[in-house]
Amino acid sequence: MKLQDFLSDKRSSLIKKWSKVLIESYPLGSHNFFVREKDIFANPVGNTISREVKNLYDALITGGDAEKIASSLDGIIRIRAVQDFEPSQAISFVLRLKDLIRKELGKACADKGLSDELLQFEKKIDDTLLQAFDIYSQCRQQIYEIRVHEVKNHLGKLLERANLTCEIPE
Repeated sequence: MKLQDFLSDKRSSLIKKWSKVLIESYPLGSHNFFVREKDIFANPVGNTISREVKNLYDALITGGDAEKIASSLDGIIRIRAVQDFEPSQAISFVLRLKDLIRKELGKACADKGLSDELLQFEKKIDDTLLQAFDIYSQCRQQIYEIRVHEVKNHLGKLLERANLTCEIPE
């Protein structure tokens, strides 16, 4: 049995566990809401997480290209970048997939000669983690740029109201 076949067979179980790991990183009130509320409009965050975890898992096991993986990561990481997560907390869910797969495999890894395939797949997960960090950094940079722009605009308006501005002749 190939690792890809095993991961395809265990798809629903692994996706469910991976989604659970991701959702459990949220505070208890949010966690319960994400699990309980299924309506896309009432719970867009939970819906996005659920959808993108499935897409990301499928892209990883089928050898999807970097763009497809980045697209799925982007949906999840964008949400986590605007929330109060440390960078390591925001992207750690990617690494948790390794643990989940190893637990599912158990002894089957050595028995079926899947060690080499597993190492290759884990390298792909590591690369995905790096990609997630890049996306997280870009999102945070964009947030900081928006904040700076808003502060400048606010300060300019305050100076205008206080009549402390002057025109610079060209």
